Amino acid sequence: MSHDATVALLRERLAALAPQSLTIADESHRHAGHAGASGGGGHFRVDIVAAAFSGKNTLVRHRLVYDAAGDLMHHRIHALAIRAQAPEEL
Repeated sequence: MSHDATVALLRERLAALAPQSLTIADESHRHAGHAGASGGGGHFRVDIVAAAFSGKNTLVRHRLVYDAAGDLMHHRIHALAIRAQAPEEL
């Protein structure tokens, strides 16, 4: 499946966090030749703003994102860079 399809699936999964804003960038091209890229999993960057992150530290925020991504992290996503912010932090 294409990386565009992975982005669409990730966007659907992250909707569970009710984001006020969400940007997902496919950075796989920057990692061509990387050992992990050979397995087909892509490299993505997520910038997400959601009230679900209010009062939570970075580790908990990242866990929320990983939990929402679910099984995508096992095959379709090799690496995920996350910037998770609460609305009051903007």
